[in-house]
Parts: sequence; C-alpha cells; structure tokens
Amino acid sequence: MFGIIRPCRHRLSAGLHADWLAHLCGLCLALRDEHGHLARMVTNYDGLIISALVEAQSPRAEGRRDAGPCPLRAMKGTSVAKGGGAQLAAAVSLVLASAKISDHVEDRDGAFARRSVALAARRVATRWADQGSRTGIRIGFDTAVLTEAVDRQGEIERALHLGDSAVLATEPAELATAAAFAHTAVIAGRPENAAPLAEAGRLFGRAAHLLDAVEDLAEDEAAGAWNPLTATGTGLAEARRLCDDAVLGVELALREVKFDQPKLVHALLVHELRQAVRRSFGHNLTGHGHGPQQPPPGWIGPGPRPQQHPHQPYQQQPYPQPPYPQQPYPQGGHQAPPPGPVPPQGAPGGGGPPQEPPKKGKHGGSGPVDGQGGACWTPKFRVPPQPRGFFFGCTVATYMCCSCQFCCRDPFPGPWSGKPHDGCGGADCSCCECCTCCDCSC
Repeated sequence: MFGIIRPCRHRLSAGLHADWLAHLCGLCLALRDEHGHLARMVTNYDGLIISALVEAQSPRAEGRRDAGPCPLRAMKGTSVAKGGGAQLAAAVSLVLASAKISDHVEDRDGAFARRSVALAARRVATRWADQGSRTGIRIGFDTAVLTEAVDRQGEIERALHLGDSAVLATEPAELATAAAFAHTAVIAGRPENAAPLAEAGRLFGRAAHLLDAVEDLAEDEAAGAWNPLTATGTGLAEARRLCDDAVLGVELALREVKFDQPKLVHALLVHELRQAVRRSFGHNLTGHGHGPQQPPPGWIGPGPRPQQHPHQPYQQQPYPQPPYPQQPYPQGGHQAPPPGPVPPQGAPGGGGPPQEPPKKGKHGGSGPVDGQGGACWTPKFRVPPQPRGFFFGCTVATYMCCSCQFCCRDPFPGPWSGKPHDGCGGADCSCCECCTCCDCSC
C-alpha cells in the first residue's frame, strides 16, 4: 500500500475516528502478536482499509477485542479489530513492504547503496515475505498473487515509452489491491461481494499508484529517477483526469457491495480518497505550469481557503474568479494578504497600500495569524520567531503532533525554530465542514 489515505481526526466524527483507530491498532497488534515487534514497522494507513472492509461486511461483535495501554494512545486502553480482517491486512502489508524494500535495494536508493545496509535489508525483506505468506495461508489467501504482480513491475516499466498511457504502469498495483479487496468478502462470508470489491480494489490501486507518482514527481525529476508520468509523457492534467475517473469508479463499485456497516468504508474510500487527490494535485499543479482545474465529478465540500504563504494551493472554487483582494474572506480563515508583492514571512508591511489595515497578532506585529484553534493552537507565533532548545523543542513537537497541528494548522510554527511552515493539509482539512458520513448518497 502507498499510504495515501491519511484522514484528519477533525474530518471524522468521534465514532468513525474511534473505528479507524481500532483498525490501525488492530493491524499493529496483529503484526506484533504473530511476527514480533520489528514487523510493526509495516503498519500503514492504507493497510487498515482491508480490516475495515472485513468488519463492514460482518457484525461488529465478531471483530473487536480489548487492548491495553499504549504510548501512542496516551496510555489508554481501547477496543481494537481482530480476526481474519486484521490478519489479512497484516499479510498484505508484510508482503508489499518486503517488495518495496527489495525495490529500494535493487535501485540502490540512498543508504541502500551501501553493501552492509543492502544485505540487512534483503534479509528483512525475505523474512517479511515469508511471514506474510504464512499468515495468508492460515486465512486462505495466496500471497503469490501479490509477489507475482510486484515482480512484473520492472518488466512493465522497461516496456513503457513516450506516448503510452500511464495506466499501463499501474497494472501490478491494480491486480494486488483487487485480490486483497476481493478476499475480504471471502473472510466475511459474503462471496457475492467479491466481484464489486475486486473492481473497487483495482481502481483504488490505480489511483494510489498515480497519486504516489504525482507526489514523487519533483523529487524523481531532480534525481533522474524513473517516474510513470515522465516516462510516458503524461501531464498533470491528464493524470488528474485518470485519478478522478478512478475515484468515481471506486464509489460506483462500492454501491454494488452489501455492507452491514458502511460508514467508515465510505468515509475512507470515497471522501478521503477524494481528499488525497486534492492534496496531491494541490501541491503539484501550480509548480508545473498547469492552470486551475475544475472540481472532480461528485466532489463535495468547499475548496481550500486562500493562504498567506506563497505556495498557493489547488483551487476548487468555480472559475473565473475576481482578483484576490476583492474576495470576501471566509469566517475562521487566515488573514488575506494585502495587494501588491507578498513580503517575506514575518516581515511587516507589503508592496502597496492595503485596502484594510493588517490584523495584529497577539504578540504584536503582522506575522502569521494563529487562527481559531482555541487553547490547542499553542505555541503562538512570535515576530521575530523565537527559537527553542533541542529538548524543549522535542516537547513542543510532541504536543503539536498530539493536537493535530501539523495536519490542520496552516501555517504552523516550527517546534525548534519558531518559524512558520506550510501545513500538510491546512487548506485541505476543511475542519469546519467535517463530513460525518451519514447516509449520504455522494
């Protein structure tokens, strides 16, 4: 899995976030109980979707158990997923993590170019592949379909040329995810769901592969590494179209599946998959000479709010729009910059007379606005930035992580430097318009 589904806790209702965490912890504990602590390293957000699909097709009472305190849960116990769903998620995660490590070793990426590191990595990859295979056999899933799909990736990549469709490069990912999604129906005892789930998995694999390529595009171009978009000459506009089609196909396929508890699956594979597309293209379209795009079919919710920092995110509002200073600023958003050149972060004033005076921060100056995070939005911005020592910075970083600031606060102050940084999803979070995933037809 690629880790593209990264839901913010403010976009999920309390119940859905608890369910999501139950599957994440269930995957982690299944890896620990069956394969040791080292195997817990392969815990990933996309892998838990497998466990969620199994539970969504079966009664909740059959798939939960109590777990003890954990530091990542603030030393609290909770109810976590168990059984075949967690085991299938663990098997898939182990095999795909093994394949990813082997690919890094073969390409001699970074530290893997050192022989000692490569030998240790190969040993770990072999161990994880064997462990995943054994777990898969116990639940009736042949992991050979995953390894065969991954082994074909290199051959497919070498056969691609300029002008080919980027979808040709996603075939192995499509086959692997289709097989994993379909087997959730077998574990849940709902064989009639296998076909639509296989289709949903195939399209999810396509979207995941393309989004991974989009997010790695700038880095791959700088390093001269292979990327399906550059290898086939696929532009970001065409890649966006392919992703939108895949997301819509996932939604349509899920409508054919008979779920007992559809809300979490709907939230992850419909709403959060759309969010992943917005996030990936929002940070890449403007950097590659592409203009604003129209919202994808069936998209829900407002687009990102205007940002103070110079990296303008992907716009979802209808186009054309009036010039920036003429737009009314949404309630609860950040301060709109004055017309004229944007001054550096933390510098007072702008390049021209503003239409309205800039707002003052709580600590003075016209630096970044803290937003409406309440008591959680701590530490506040200081102008000039106030650096912190190493140990105090570690404490601040831990608090900011636990209060979701790296996800939802945009910009956020650096824990050690105090300087403003672009948030990973402040523009995309839409915390004030959370979807509770009730029985909507979207």
